Amino acid sequence: MSRFHPGCPMYLKRKRMIWLFLPLMVLATFSIPSASAAQRPAKDHPNIVIVFTDDQGYQDVGVFGSPNIKTPNLDQMAKEGVRFTDFYAAQAVCSASRAALLTGCYPNRIGIMGALGPKSKIGINAEETTIAEIVKQQGYATAIYGKWHLGHLPEFLPTRHGFDDYFGLPYSNDMWPFHPTAGKRFPDLPLIENETIINPKVTGKEQAQLTTWYTERAVAFINQNHDKPFLLYVPHSMPHVPLFVSDKFKGKSEQGFYGDVIMEIDWSVGQIRQALKENGIEDNTLVIFTSDNGPWLSYGNHGGSALPLREGKGTAWDGGQREPCIMAWPGQIPAGSVCNQMAMTIDILPTVAYLTGGKVPQDRIIDGKNIWPLMSGKQGAKSPHDALLFYWGGHLNAVRSGEWKLHFPHAYRSLKGKPGADGTPGPYVQKKTGLALYNLKNDISESKNVADQNPKVVKRLTALAEKARADLGDTGTKRKGKNKRKPGRVD
Repeated sequence: MSRFHPGCPMYLKRKRMIWLFLPLMVLATFSIPSASAAQRPAKDHPNIVIVFTDDQGYQDVGVFGSPNIKTPNLDQMAKEGVRFTDFYAAQAVCSASRAALLTGCYPNRIGIMGALGPKSKIGINAEETTIAEIVKQQGYATAIYGKWHLGHLPEFLPTRHGFDDYFGLPYSNDMWPFHPTAGKRFPDLPLIENETIINPKVTGKEQAQLTTWYTERAVAFINQNHDKPFLLYVPHSMPHVPLFVSDKFKGKSEQGFYGDVIMEIDWSVGQIRQALKENGIEDNTLVIFTSDNGPWLSYGNHGGSALPLREGKGTAWDGGQREPCIMAWPGQIPAGSVCNQMAMTIDILPTVAYLTGGKVPQDRIIDGKNIWPLMSGKQGAKSPHDALLFYWGGHLNAVRSGEWKLHFPHAYRSLKGKPGADGTPGPYVQKKTGLALYNLKNDISESKNVADQNPKVVKRLTALAEKARADLGDTGTKRKGKNKRKPGRVD
């Protein structure tokens, strides 16, 4: 691929040397079409902003169908950008999902699954390359304000993995002595700045300010770095339970407390995008909004909604992993567009590397693919994945290919009767599914098993699953997998 792209100064200079006899108007607009030029923006080193919420349901955004939660800023972002209808988290739980986003790998690949707690001795391996480390190669300033959850010990903290600045919680906000079902198991919850604990005992008073504090830090970072390329990662602690919200939004939502929390997150997105506008850098900034997994349904009115999807957090049904996703970049992403192709958080790292000129690691397998053709609305663009894998822990539960999703026999949790309320969870019951095929184009709720009518599809998706088992393993079939890597570990 040429190192010059239509629209960049060096490209235009070269064209002028060849076509001096042409009128100036023709000179300024002439370009040689190519596949790469059509896909990659001419802008050098765009800023990247990633807003990543916690346990937010597919329906918990106005533009995704919420009947009673107002999200004007996210709705406006969708009007100005692209809404992905089939965008997935890599696994339906906190640490695994974040590991995938930051490394471009399935969490099984790098040995981080589940939700790491305060007593955990593992974290992200120093040999893995994060999205922050990729853009640092290009001179980017980097920051994270929010929940980390990839290891709380010093060697695992963000500042050891490519981030210049960090402020937030090391893990989930319910991992504290006031947990409704396991409080005695957890120590006090710390608030960390870079590698220093600045508050060893976070209370509800501080939790109510987290969304505001993260947002204020994000805006300050933009103001301070507007004249250089930057990566800003804002993984909100909310709406993970226990829910907290500042006085600005308390009692504001028709939906209740949970709606208040989502409204404050929507406000946060608005503040960040306004800061980009005020600094004159909105046209050179890609903003991505999505969530780490589906809603925690057992918490009832303190949890979100994944409708019309099936189930929620902690399952490989679409309600657990299909997430609201909006991306905006004025002049580069077509306004008001919708993408129905399947994509996943593992794709963000290689796409950002492509856009910023960074290099994806060549010494190890990276599972994500460049989805810029989907984001930019390239005509006829298709998902770069033959299949997306849905693991729960080490068990391969399902595979999606195109409009088809095949579930393999597995147990999953489902609500037992009515959910809990007001911060107290209701009970789950274990259910089982056998081999089941769903056409997500016609059956978004995964309600009608059509495996018997489509044996060729079942055979093809089963073959894709076999490749995954050989590569990443599968506890369900007692396969170890030949290309798994180890997490970082402290003895």
